[in-house]
Amino acid sequence: MKDHAPQFLKLVNQAKSRIHEISATELKTSIDNHDRLHLIDVREDHEWSTGHIPTAIHLSKGIIERDIERIIPDVKAPIVVYCSGGFRCALVADVLHTMGYTQVSSLDKGSQGWIEAGYQLTLPS
Repeated sequence: MKDHAPQFLKLVNQAKSRIHEISATELKTSIDNHDRLHLIDVREDHEWSTGHIPTAIHLSKGIIERDIERIIPDVKAPIVVYCSGGFRCALVADVLHTMGYTQVSSLDKGSQGWIEAGYQLTLPS
């Protein structure tokens, strides 16, 4: 685990107390069942280029608040956000909830949890 700053971890823990998290297994089941959901990778551009969870789109944490309404105008749409370790995506899920999105989940442990569960990443085309 990375050595995160204490105030960052405090923010993440506060956000996690207000959001819904799902496991990699739950996400994989939803993907395999072709459930209606928007899967968003909120990592930085250089992270996206190393591989992403299948079916994901890329909206980095730095721009998601600006662009989400254009990409997903329906505030009731199911959304799952993920990052590398489950920290930044918790913050994003909290912000999206504050913006009025009602069905936002954060992937517990992010893409690392996905890989640890035995699932593969897809390289961008």
